[in-house]
Amino acid sequence: MDTLPRRIIIVLALLVSVLPGWAAAETSLGQFDDHTDIGAPKIAGSASFDTARQEYTMTAGGTNIWATRDEFQFLWKKLKGDFILRARVEFVGKGTEANRKLGWMARGSLDADAPYADAAEHGSGLTSLQTRAAQGAQTTQVVLTVTNSDVIQLERKGNTYVFSAARFGETFTSAELKDLALGDEVYAGLFLCAHNADVKEQAVFRDVQIIKPVKVGFRPYSDFIGSVLHTLDVTTFQLDTLYRNPVPFEAPNWTTDGKALIYNVSGRAAGWGSLQRFDLATRTPSPIDLGPAKERNNNDHVLSFDGTMLGISHQGAASPRPGQSAVFTVPTTGGAPKLITKNTPSYFHGWSPDGKWLVFAGGRKDPPGSTGTDKYDIYKIAADGSGEEIRLTSAKGRSDGPEFTPDGRWIYFNSTRATDPTVADPKHLMQIWRMKPDGSGQEQVTQDDFNNWFPHISPDGKWIAYISFPSDLSPEDHPYYRHCYLRLMPVGGGPSKVIAYVYGGQGTINVPSWSPDSKKIAFVSNTDLN
Repeated sequence: MDTLPRRIIIVLALLVSVLPGWAAAETSLGQFDDHTDIGAPKIAGSASFDTARQEYTMTAGGTNIWATRDEFQFLWKKLKGDFILRARVEFVGKGTEANRKLGWMARGSLDADAPYADAAEHGSGLTSLQTRAAQGAQTTQVVLTVTNSDVIQLERKGNTYVFSAARFGETFTSAELKDLALGDEVYAGLFLCAHNADVKEQAVFRDVQIIKPVKVGFRPYSDFIGSVLHTLDVTTFQLDTLYRNPVPFEAPNWTTDGKALIYNVSGRAAGWGSLQRFDLATRTPSPIDLGPAKERNNNDHVLSFDGTMLGISHQGAASPRPGQSAVFTVPTTGGAPKLITKNTPSYFHGWSPDGKWLVFAGGRKDPPGSTGTDKYDIYKIAADGSGEEIRLTSAKGRSDGPEFTPDGRWIYFNSTRATDPTVADPKHLMQIWRMKPDGSGQEQVTQDDFNNWFPHISPDGKWIAYISFPSDLSPEDHPYYRHCYLRLMPVGGGPSKVIAYVYGGQGTINVPSWSPDSKKIAFVSNTDLN
């Protein structure tokens, strides 16, 4: 006979099983397993997690993390294989000792003299990669050129550890340590040390990310890992993690009523390419009815400025050439899609503010009728599907990611063209450009050492958010599962600021993802959740 306690336990288990992945994983210590004082410091430390603010607070005593043994407070999680640990860090108060330390650590055991590697920020502003190579050995360090860092990242790749640090808003500076064997499973986490046995220090850790990257040997565009949905306040830089799923998803749009996000399911799972509406109040997704285009949609879906229509890039059976993307429109509430572009491949990116035009990236033979590879340029076409497509760019190189400004005066896009568009330069990096709606007045907006993709203009017309890939990539590629940055710059020109440090890439911010009030953006990062 069933009992009431047994029924309660079953119900609770079922509830936990259907919670969003991130919520089910959170505890009083957030993403971590436990916290421990290493080396029995005179003053005990503590660790706690604020669920609402998604930040960790630690206190600690301890004499030092140096020489042959350590004393500090450690908030840890057991991890196997490769990982990426990232956080924004801050000491609370002026402190007593210039050499108080905080940061990330990977440790072979919880013994006071255990081997370890850490990414340490000192109270003095010194930033260093510290290591003890063997049990009881002397600690050594590599000092980074950056000082007073408040964004720190520790990455393990086999027996190699990479420490990357930055002052928030700037790009990373890195140092590397090879051939440190700590074992496959390590204690990895956040640490704080007072550097004085009689003092208690306090620190706060924000935007804490524990990332499991793709495994060595993964097949690009064939193997996929899970996704994490974030929103970022671009005024306070508060990062909120909303949802995790081992089935990958990409490219969130913000609905015009501010109540939901729209993204597509990616990878090669059942239902890949379907569009989902993510309710921000309940934090749950539900499918959008797209009729014959319900699956095999790319991550290039965009809402009209009035929020009533959705443009999609579909490569399934409804496409004129199944397997190649074509542009369709459909009411936001769902329904039968209408074919707009007869030529393929066509990847949709933007509506005109008045809803009369669509802009997209099209791969076409150049010259027409040739047998060479497709050349990608920017095109526009009437939103009702009438008339022929109009080519707006023809410079050498690839152009992609077109998007109208809210006032309709400009189309922003990214291009690999050289500064002089008549000169062929296959090594030229992808940069942000803009032009008038008729294709005239094409001018370069960014010029730096990154591959810059997908400019998104804030609804108030003041800001451009875009994603930056490293220069070691092919300029025409924006792949999955790479370190990249989200950056922000004024529409009127001026320096760019890093607003998010991301492990992601393809699908992170392919589509316009500003909130209607221009205060937040939504984006996707990646981690292996299996």
